Amino acid sequence: MSAAEPHVPGVDPTVPSVARMYDYYLGGKDHFPADREAAEKIIAIVPEVRETARDNRAFIGKAVRVMAERGVRQFLDIGAGLPTQENVHQVAQRIVPDARVVYVDNDPIVLTHARALLADSPGTVAVWGDITDPAAILADPEVAGHLDFGRPVGLLMSAVLHFVPGDQQADDIVKTLRAPLVPGSHLLISHFFTPDADDPKVKAGQQVYKGTRPGALAARSLRQIGAYFDGLTLLEPGLVPVKSWRPESELDRQARIDLTIPGLIGAVGHLP
Repeated sequence: MSAAEPHVPGVDPTVPSVARMYDYYLGGKDHFPADREAAEKIIAIVPEVRETARDNRAFIGKAVRVMAERGVRQFLDIGAGLPTQENVHQVAQRIVPDARVVYVDNDPIVLTHARALLADSPGTVAVWGDITDPAAILADPEVAGHLDFGRPVGLLMSAVLHFVPGDQQADDIVKTLRAPLVPGSHLLISHFFTPDADDPKVKAGQQVYKGTRPGALAARSLRQIGAYFDGLTLLEPGLVPVKSWRPESELDRQARIDLTIPGLIGAVGHLP
C-alpha cells in the first residue's frame, strides 16, 4: 500500500497506525510510509520486535486451539488487527467447524480487509468498536446477535490494552468485558510488560508511539497485568513471555523465562 493508492474513508495515511505497524512487523503489505517509518524507529530500539510479533501470533493460535479443545465454541477478539495467517476463526473452526467468532477493531483498513476475508465465512463477523468503550461493544447488535453470552466465550485482548494509557481505565475495560462471561469462559491477554518504567528503551519506544494512533504505549508491571485475571484459574504455564507459553520447539522449551527485561507477556485464564 502506498501513499499514492486510494485510501479507505476515514484513514489518515500520514498518522502511523499501531495495527498497520504490527502488520509491518509481521511482514504484511498493508501499511503506509508513515507506518513503516514509525515501525523502523521501534525496530531500531527493539530489534527483536518482529520476532515478538510472530511469537504473539503463535501464542494466540495455540491458546485458541486449547480453548476450542476445552469446549469453547465462540470467540470475541477485541483489537483484532489486520488479517494474517492462522486467524482466530481458522484455528477454532479447524477443531469446531461451527465455531462463531466476532472480530472488533476501530481501524477502517482492518475492517475492510476482515470483511473481505470473511465474506464466505458465515460463522464469523467483523464489527467496528473501540476498546475504550467496552459497553458499546457488548451492546452492538451484531455482537449480541452473533454470540450467546449464556454460553462460554473465549475473550481475546491481544496486544491492545497497553494502548490504553490510564491504569484505572484499563482495569475498568477488563471488568466490563469480563462481566457477562459465564463459567467455562476463557480470557486471553497479552500485554507490554516492564519491571522498570524508567528503562531508557521503554521511554524511547513510548516517544515513538506518542505519534501514532492511538498515541500512547503503557508499560505495566507483572502485578498490574496479573490483576486482570483475578478470580480466574490461569492455564499452565501462567503469565509468561508469549514465546514461553506452551512452546512447541525444543529450543523454546529449554529457554529460560526472564521477567527482568521488558517484553510482551501473556496468559489464558479460565472462569470456573
